[in-house]
Amino acid sequence: MTPGTHTVTNQAPPLVGYDMFATDRALAEAVERHLPPETYAAAHEELTAFGVSAGSAQALEWGTLANACPPRLRTHDRYGNRIDEVEFHPSWHRLLGRGVAMGLTDAWGRQGGHVRRAAAFLLASQVEAGHGCPLSMTHAAVPALRADPELAAVWEPLASSRVYEPELRPPLEKTGVLLGMGMTEKQGGSDVRANTTRAEPLAEDGAYVLTGHKWFCSAPMSDGFLVLAQAPDGLTCFLLPRVLPDGTRNAFAIQRLKDKLGNRSNASAEVEFDGTTWARRVGEEGRGVRTIIGMVAATRLDCVLGSAALMRQAVAQAVHHASYRGAFGGLLVDKPLMRNVLADLALESEAATVLGLRLAAAYDADTDEERALARIAVPVAKYWVTKRCTPVVAEALECLGGNGYVEESGLPRLLRESPLNSVWEGAGNVQALDVLRVLQREPAALNAFLREVGRARGADHRLDRAIRDLLTELADLEGIEARARRLVERMARVLQGALLVRWAPPEVADAFCASRLGGDWGASFGTLPHTLDLAAVVERARPVP
Repeated sequence: MTPGTHTVTNQAPPLVGYDMFATDRALAEAVERHLPPETYAAAHEELTAFGVSAGSAQALEWGTLANACPPRLRTHDRYGNRIDEVEFHPSWHRLLGRGVAMGLTDAWGRQGGHVRRAAAFLLASQVEAGHGCPLSMTHAAVPALRADPELAAVWEPLASSRVYEPELRPPLEKTGVLLGMGMTEKQGGSDVRANTTRAEPLAEDGAYVLTGHKWFCSAPMSDGFLVLAQAPDGLTCFLLPRVLPDGTRNAFAIQRLKDKLGNRSNASAEVEFDGTTWARRVGEEGRGVRTIIGMVAATRLDCVLGSAALMRQAVAQAVHHASYRGAFGGLLVDKPLMRNVLADLALESEAATVLGLRLAAAYDADTDEERALARIAVPVAKYWVTKRCTPVVAEALECLGGNGYVEESGLPRLLRESPLNSVWEGAGNVQALDVLRVLQREPAALNAFLREVGRARGADHRLDRAIRDLLTELADLEGIEARARRLVERMARVLQGALLVRWAPPEVADAFCASRLGGDWGASFGTLPHTLDLAAVVERARPVP
């Protein structure tokens, strides 16, 4: 077709070249709210610079290329020697280096570190979600490593380094390392106590050799992995390095890479241990789950943050498109029905962000009360926020019409990624049952949860009624397992509502309570009461002022 057939008009410009942090009002406000004054100025400057970088054309191109050119497994070198290496596109390494330099593996040892990291992780995941996996696992490995102070003294400074070194070398010869995790096996999945991988002790104290396999082992080019195996006294946690101190490769056979729905930039592997695979015990024999549970909790919070990031980026794209696209005599964003849809999506996104940052602040506070709150609220949030991600992204894609269904829009990649966080680190039933376990065994956690939501009582009659209904449901234990999902969903909505009533603008809190707690809502997005101030909700979500 000749170039002169028509003029291209009425297309939204690309959402690029903007400050991803400053234009996310819910995120920026949460950072200011939760950080102590003495660290806020430095954190704000750091996050602003990172937000500008995240919204740049270069960073967004890296994200596109890392997914368009997925990792490739090389089991052998040209001479037939087993090497078990995974090659990544240079854009993957650029994104990882950027994340490490920003401190996405360095939260545990600095004031306000978890809130600062959570905000940056939310920004990085909007650019490209896959590289968040090794960053998340490296960050989350620290609590497990601390079960062995001698081991932590060596590995924690390397894991929290701001230097990214992708080459496989002995860890002590590197300035920074990345860590992974291998828990699940073919026969058990989330039931890790069914694991059959064996650990046989050696003469050296704390040293073992492993025989067995792991069914899902993401980021297989990491420098070390926390894995579970059956030792003589039961399921035990181990640290398995890729390279041994003498420079030889540990026996870590990568059988194949998973062909996944999304998360294409990140390699997820099936690996085998041949009986000579060397590993160091972490914690006591038979206490593997207790040792690694701190890592699992931290990665679950990252699932919440990752889903909040996907929702934010999808909503930003939808609002941006509607702000430029004209139809039927006006801009889409000004059409009452489209405004309702966009406002509904924006509520879900803001509620996820506010909850995720509140839980990060609980990690920073590190008091008995805040630890108890995190113990119950993390699985509650992981269950609910990750499940809301896919319908939010799908509806946002629809806001762009056919343009959203085209790969170049970026929305299909977000949609493929959206179910991931609900599956990883324990799917929905696992989270719901974990909440029941906490309710039955850890009364301090429920008390902390009720005190948190109780801080907003009296501010909104719909929230007050929802809290009363939740207390009624918590008092009735009959058939509790069968209705666990219903209970956890209610807990999540009440907690989100309480946080928004306390901290969000009145129009946001009013709309959330009317729809999510007051029952004035339909089964799909765009069914908010028309009497609400929806224009203000949409304007707040606009990514470019």
